[in-house]
Parts: sequence; structure tokens; C-alpha cells
Amino acid sequence: MKKYFSEYIAFVTAALENSSTDLAKLKSEMLVKIGFMQHERLIHFLVTILFALLMFMSLIAFFVSENLGMLAAAVLMLALLIPYIAHYYFLENGVQKLYALYDKACEKASQDEEKV
Repeated sequence: MKKYFSEYIAFVTAALENSSTDLAKLKSEMLVKIGFMQHERLIHFLVTILFALLMFMSLIAFFVSENLGMLAAAVLMLALLIPYIAHYYFLENGVQKLYALYDKACEKASQDEEKV
């Protein structure tokens, strides 16, 4: 997903620098891609929250029962939670970049309309 996202951002950046780009088509495509990325971000947010809740529930179970298995489960959940947080951070920043690029495309389209 990171490669796909990064390549798409590079494509949009290059398309905005190209004066022959069909901005209306680019903007409509961007809205669809932004929707996809927002959905991906939401799913990863929910998974991240689930793993955080499971980790804290495992910790609470460990403190209540003093069962080392619960501590091991909490450590495993933490080991999974850290990459999920990093990936969610990447998705959040990527979607924010797409918002900024979309605004730039809208601005460029309005400037092109004013010239005509």
C-alpha cells in the first residue's frame, strides 16, 4: 500500500506540473482515489484501536490474575500495535497530502478558467 500511495502522489504531482494535463479528469480521479485512501485509513484506524484495546485488556487481566500468559499476550499485542500505528501515521499523512494536491488542482483549474 505504501508503494501504491507514494507512486500515486508522485503521479499527481507530476501531472500538476504538466501544463497539458486535463485538470477536470485529474480532479475527478483524485476524488475517487481520496475516497479509497480514506476508507483504507478508516479500516487501519479501527484495527489499530482494536489492538490497543486488546493490549490494555491483556494488561488488566495480567494485573488481576497475575497470569504470565496475559503479560505475554499484552507484549505480542504491543509488538503488533507499533507497526499498525506507524502504518496509520503514513496513511493519515498521505491522505493529507492528497487533500493539499487536490486543492492545488482546483486552484490551477480556476486560474486556467480565468485566463480563457
